[in-house]
Amino acid sequence: MKPKANNNETPKSNFVGNTQDELTKVIWPSRQQLLSESAAVILMVSLVATVIYLVDNLFSWGAGKVF
Repeated sequence: MKPKANNNETPKSNFVGNTQDELTKVIWPSRQQLLSESAAVILMVSLVATVIYLVDNLFSWGAGKVF
């Protein structure tokens, strides 16, 4: 069970304190990790967008030939 808030604490201040406690537990990535993982995400999004674009053009061309 969660401990009850003290009578003098408002729910909002209790939330802010709990949020700060949780943020101290976070393991933040290093600059190198952040850059390499961001580059990987951008690369994969670009590749998937290109594949979707090419498949869409293929189906558009095929639909133009059929209809």
